[in-house]
Amino acid sequence: MKEEVSAEKIIHHSKEDAHEANHTKKLNWLRAAVLGANDGIVSLAGLVVGVAGATSSSSVIFTAGVAGIIAGAISMATGEYISVSSSRDTEKALLEKELYELKHYPKAELEELACIYEKKGLSKATAMTVAKELSLKDAAAAHFDAELGIDPNNLTEPWHAALASAASFFIGALIPIIAIILPPEPLRIPVTFISVIVALFITGILSAKVSGANVLKATIRVVIGGAFAMIVTYSIGRIFGIKGI
Repeated sequence: MKEEVSAEKIIHHSKEDAHEANHTKKLNWLRAAVLGANDGIVSLAGLVVGVAGATSSSSVIFTAGVAGIIAGAISMATGEYISVSSSRDTEKALLEKELYELKHYPKAELEELACIYEKKGLSKATAMTVAKELSLKDAAAAHFDAELGIDPNNLTEPWHAALASAASFFIGALIPIIAIILPPEPLRIPVTFISVIVALFITGILSAKVSGANVLKATIRVVIGGAFAMIVTYSIGRIFGIKGI
């Protein structure tokens, strides 16, 4: 027998779902920030270590690092802006389509909403009652939530996403640049390797915690990937090293 559930209870659950959605969105932002910082660390570590393998010139290494961090941050911001803008445009199109259908086919939309609640476990009669009560309160909001799972007042802002991505990349990228510029020449590579490994160890733990993944496995993957990138680029730098610069 299907449970008889009131409209008030459905509304209560909808509020809980909205709270959960906001929490999930915050976690996604945090995850993106950690991954952006990780990208900055690995990208710039590979770049400056590779250049340091080719030349001992501090100015050349620093110039390459600055160029890399600016190009990387802009690239991250652009990519995130395009991605989020496309997603936002899709969400807006779906909302507009739903409003059009509600205006021109209200009866069919009411039946569709009732069917959604019936599939969730309500009896046919209760599902229709709930659909009618929610539609009287705010038909558009009811359909946006139940059918699309979209909150029109809480769409992701492309500029916020772009700036957050660029900022996290920039912050992460500062670590290898500082690590390779400050120490004396004989210690540059060792200090950078150690600094980057420690930084990746931290971001690996954070990303695993946020994602709910296995901390040890996630951290090992991140650290090994960063170490491999530095070894490869440093080797290439040594092979194509520029003498006298």
